Amino acid sequence: MSNRMTQQELESYLWGAAIILRGLVDAGDYKQFVFPLLFYKRLSDVWDEDYAVALAESKRDAAYALATANDRFVIPDGSHWKDVRAVAKDVGRSLQSALRAIESANAGRLDGIFGDAQWTNKERLPDVTLKNLIEHFSKHELSLANVPEDELGNGYEFLIKKFADDSGHTAQEFYTNRTVVHLMVQLLDPKPGESIYDPTCGTGGMLISALAEVKRKGGEHRTLQLFGQERNHMTASIARMNLVLHGVEDSEIARGDTLADPAFVKSDQLRTFDVVLANPPYSIKQWNREGWMTDPWGRNFLGTPPQGRADYAFFQHILKSMDAKTGRCAILFPHGVLFRKEESDLRRKLVEADLIDCVLGLGPNLFYNSPMEACVVFCRSKKQPKRRGKVLLIDAVNEVARERAVSFLKPEHQARIEAAYAAYTDEPGFAKVATTDEIAAQGFSLSIPLYVKRTSAGSSTKEGDAPVTLREAWDAWESSGRTFWTQMDEVVDMLDGLVGNEAEVSRG
Repeated sequence: MSNRMTQQELESYLWGAAIILRGLVDAGDYKQFVFPLLFYKRLSDVWDEDYAVALAESKRDAAYALATANDRFVIPDGSHWKDVRAVAKDVGRSLQSALRAIESANAGRLDGIFGDAQWTNKERLPDVTLKNLIEHFSKHELSLANVPEDELGNGYEFLIKKFADDSGHTAQEFYTNRTVVHLMVQLLDPKPGESIYDPTCGTGGMLISALAEVKRKGGEHRTLQLFGQERNHMTASIARMNLVLHGVEDSEIARGDTLADPAFVKSDQLRTFDVVLANPPYSIKQWNREGWMTDPWGRNFLGTPPQGRADYAFFQHILKSMDAKTGRCAILFPHGVLFRKEESDLRRKLVEADLIDCVLGLGPNLFYNSPMEACVVFCRSKKQPKRRGKVLLIDAVNEVARERAVSFLKPEHQARIEAAYAAYTDEPGFAKVATTDEIAAQGFSLSIPLYVKRTSAGSSTKEGDAPVTLREAWDAWESSGRTFWTQMDEVVDMLDGLVGNEAEVSRG
């Protein structure tokens, strides 16, 4: 019997699990416990659903029903949700044993997927709390009939966002603004059968967005191949659960540091992909710069970035990971990568290699706990003939909406940016197609205000002319100072680096 939940009911139900943990567990750690329990409940309920259907179809052939249910996921005897639910004492130990048994029984597909939460730590999670969590999740059946893949996937994404809202400083690593991700995917236009890669995949949101875009356009999304790498063990597990809950069958999420130990290699070379999406950690300082100078994968083809700025290390890894014919990428970066002097030689070689297709400047406050403006850099291994030797720069700083302290891109904002990208022509005050020579004349700086000049409707004060309005005067002043304030990012970065170096000295 189906008991379909509305999306609102599902979200309220899922968030209720986090409420049980409040006061016992830090908000940033909710994910360690809620996501594995949600996934465990889903596996058990879908297994029950498959078993019941097969039992009815086979006229109650229990052996056939068991084999059919285990065909999707194997749940060993004693490891089902209902088994753990029946335990009264040492609940954490029973739960941990069940999760490990399921991982072992589904080796290659689910090994390690439940993460490494300390379920047996009774000081943090006493039996009564675990029992409350289990009983909470037991209120509803998470079968495919009750909660289809897309709906549960949306609910999962809802939890990811809620956890990001509550987790403070970790939010940027955990969650990327989905309207920005959607725009990035739209412009890259993934096709059925293509390979999609995210080298710093977090919870897998960019990969899911690529899947959703193919599905939205009516393509066979199940032919996509999705790959990701994530350094954080728990976050990598969440990404794997996310993909499974969205019905993804062909995917691989690897754990590890992408710069130090790239996971996807083939014939002693980096594996390449059709589409690469990424939001790398910004300007990390602790990375192996010395090792990069002799990188065995040849990812230093533009040079070696400064120690305090690993942005161009991630950039080169991504470029090297693009297929030589079909490869294209979209990378979310801080504006500093466009103009910082310490990376000028790297930027010069990048521009001269003619890999950059478009530089998109975004508005402020699109990222959690940060008023910064960011940019998206789009690159292609093989640019269209009419785009060769050119870079499109788009100033979309005003294409943003803000409601309830959250900024986002409305569909009309995304549509305007997408139209400018497709047209690839000058649009006064919004877009500029710059040639390689023009960029060279600016010292290979890609700072957007150098190329896209703000326009003001009334700038004349001659006798007989219409007076300049306050709004027009403000716009003119704002435009004149935009380059200065954008490049102040470089000063902030430099000071931040100096503070970081002093801290290293004091610790040494």
